[in-house]
Amino acid sequence: MHRNQDKEQDFLNKMNKHAGILGRVCNSYFTDPRERQDAAQEILYQLWKSFDSFQGTAKFSTWMYKVALNTAMLHLRNKRQAVSLSGITDTMPEWASADDDNASEENMQLLYAAINSLPDVDKAIVLLYLDEYSYDEIAAVTGMSKSNVSVRLVRIRKKLEEKIKNHHL
Repeated sequence: MHRNQDKEQDFLNKMNKHAGILGRVCNSYFTDPRERQDAAQEILYQLWKSFDSFQGTAKFSTWMYKVALNTAMLHLRNKRQAVSLSGITDTMPEWASADDDNASEENMQLLYAAINSLPDVDKAIVLLYLDEYSYDEIAAVTGMSKSNVSVRLVRIRKKLEEKIKNHHL
């Protein structure tokens, strides 16, 4: 019983340390607040369920991103199959990570809206890049080659700059 409590505490400590990942993934993939909450709960569940498989060969945050991004994309695929397009709302993201200050909230919303308009794989790449992961780490999470990550990041940056500059989200 003590061992299970240690596992739970270890999981909670790691989740608290890397909580921003969950917020960034949910903000980038889901615009509806209820959908973000549902996705966050599903991601947390999947993280807990697969916590025993974390072997420590990669950083915890890299593993967490991989699980979170895969779960978010699966959640989106399931949603697209289950919900008609008329039920989808196009609201701006409302919650930013706890370390964002109020002065930059509008810029964060604009950035999340621009990221949200990207294809799913591009979202994953840009989130990892913004969290200062190396090209090698991004390649490991996404399953792409390092050179493919590099090329896609150049294209993604141009797309995001254009979208933000012109507010074409």
